[in-house]
Amino acid sequence: MANAHTSAHSLPTTLGALRTSGWQSIPVKEELRRNAVARISAGQQLFEGVLGYEDTVMPQLENALLAGHDVIFLGERGQAKTRMIRSLTGLLDEWMPIIEGSEINDDPYNPVSRHARELVEKMGDNAPISWVNREDRYGEKLATPDTSIADLIGEVDPIKVAEGRYLSDELTIHYGLVPRTNRGIFAINELPDLAERIQVGLLNVLEERDVQIRGYKIRLPLDVMLVASANPEDYTNRGRMITPLKDRFGSQIRTHYPLEVATEMHIVRQEARTSSIGDVVVQWPEFMEEIISTISHTARASTHVSQRSGVSVRLSVSNYETLAANAVRRALRVGETQVSPRVSDLVALAASTAGKIEIESMEEGRESIILENIVKASVLQVFKQRVTSEKIRDVLAAFDEGVVAHAGEDVSSSDYVGLFANVPALRDLVGLLVPADASQATQASAVEFVLEGLHLSKRLNKDSSGARSTYRSRT
Repeated sequence: MANAHTSAHSLPTTLGALRTSGWQSIPVKEELRRNAVARISAGQQLFEGVLGYEDTVMPQLENALLAGHDVIFLGERGQAKTRMIRSLTGLLDEWMPIIEGSEINDDPYNPVSRHARELVEKMGDNAPISWVNREDRYGEKLATPDTSIADLIGEVDPIKVAEGRYLSDELTIHYGLVPRTNRGIFAINELPDLAERIQVGLLNVLEERDVQIRGYKIRLPLDVMLVASANPEDYTNRGRMITPLKDRFGSQIRTHYPLEVATEMHIVRQEARTSSIGDVVVQWPEFMEEIISTISHTARASTHVSQRSGVSVRLSVSNYETLAANAVRRALRVGETQVSPRVSDLVALAASTAGKIEIESMEEGRESIILENIVKASVLQVFKQRVTSEKIRDVLAAFDEGVVAHAGEDVSSSDYVGLFANVPALRDLVGLLVPADASQATQASAVEFVLEGLHLSKRLNKDSSGARSTYRSRT
């Protein structure tokens, strides 16, 4: 069988040899079902790298594959819709035989195109066979209002007509994306943006199995799994799907943003580019990663943020990368080779956040205030979850006795750690947040987090001047 091979070199090269090998032709949906059954039975995940859908989306997708359905994913931006669609190719056999020279992946046992039919009639079992890898059995189109039938289905090739063929001759067709994905998976992103007349043409080729090009009816019995994506807002407002095409999809699956902060943290670690730059090594305390993910979750729950536009996981990824970059920049200025992102670095997120969150406020200049409040609320939430020790009283007592702490870009890690001498209880709180053998940079980040958490909890006063802040007692 073809899927048992890792190379096409040892596979049959003629139709007769293919028959002798025992290869059997099955529809693409049956092929997907067979391979999905094998993975599910083995306790394997359908896709690698898609997190947070184990109990929600994945069971629905497994059902759709087992049922042999065409699928539409309905969800906001940044919910891994396209990633899942593209990953479906992993459920195809590694290699698939076609009649050599076929533009539409003709089944050797049941050729569709005129080229393939004539070649089989002429050469019989000696008809040459070539093999297509699973990665080449996927076609994708981003739906736009100017997408044409020629893009999806095909068009008459004037050069072929000029060579002397009749317009009605099938050989004059330059095939579009859908026929070229025959016996594979075809995906349409943002389907409602497709003009209705184009949707009709798509339905025709997928359901009625024929299409009219330049007034000539062409028979195209294609074997395609159709997968699409759409934004719920667009689905109802910006564009629409014609009812017959909507009916074509056997399963409509709603995607969602990560339900847990921990899941979002895992996604960010997986997707974000490496933090370290040059000689500067970035060490991430877990509480800072949690703050980054909590910012996105807080934004998704905020009445000031447009939930119609959604708050993508890309926000968390971009914020993670920006925060690391700001930490590196700070380290370069003070000459440190180890650095950890700090709460004071969060001001840098304005650039990476503004373009990914749509503020509902009509007041001029309110955007920055709303974003700042979201960040503060996230820091406070993580602080309350992670710092519950009785040692807080001892820390506050030291400040009541006159201890003052400075924070900011120009404050070195050793200066933060130096606070332990005057506030021994602070060391105990830091010990709850980071390992005992943590670097000075990581300990410094924890110190600043505790100070800011106490301020946001209204336990300490904070005076800010430029990039420098001072924490002192409230009494």
